[in-house]
Amino acid sequence: MMTEEKNLLDRPIPAAILAALIVFSMITFSLETLPDLDSSTRRLLEYCEYIVVAVFTVEYLYRLSTSSKKLKFVTSPQGLIDLIAILPFYLSFAIDLRSLRAIRLLRLARLLKLARYSAAFDRLAEALKESKYELLVSVAILAIAIYLSAFGIYHFEHAAQPDKFRSIFDALWWSVTTITTVGYGDIYPVTFGGRLFTLFVMLASLGIVAVPAGIFATALISVKNRRNEI
Repeated sequence: MMTEEKNLLDRPIPAAILAALIVFSMITFSLETLPDLDSSTRRLLEYCEYIVVAVFTVEYLYRLSTSSKKLKFVTSPQGLIDLIAILPFYLSFAIDLRSLRAIRLLRLARLLKLARYSAAFDRLAEALKESKYELLVSVAILAIAIYLSAFGIYHFEHAAQPDKFRSIFDALWWSVTTITTVGYGDIYPVTFGGRLFTLFVMLASLGIVAVPAGIFATALISVKNRRNEI
């Protein structure tokens, strides 16, 4: 019973309404970038933004006022996301955000608020926390593989294509696109040694990239099964 009351206090506005407002806010944000909007449409989009910010502000102030540890709430990840979601609107009264697009893009932080209203997001976060050390090791192995691949292809291709493989940094771009199997084709090996090395890298990358996905999937299944048993 206490948990239910706490959840009710933690959600002064129904989660479905807040989630819908977040999606609606992203749609209006995208519409604002259209170059040929007339003044009346832009004014309507502004009014929509006023409504969204008003709701999010009420939610933030309510959470802050009902929190027993206000400083902890303000500095918590959820509190910071809630603040960043409304901050650009209030900054616009003091700063010309047209010249500070980076600040204006902070409105996209509202998407992070969606994580609070979905049990699936909770499971994802728990699975990520549970497998963080294994994932860190996998990422470290991936980083080493990317560098070794870059060094190898630079050794084979630098002499044949000095304009494309000018340094290890150029080779790193090839290495990332090859190991992740994207393969843009903007730079590619032309020597026999380079092509043979690329074949080896592509085959090895299938396992290297798949390992983190397998680790996270296993952790996610474990979390789901554990919650179903409760």
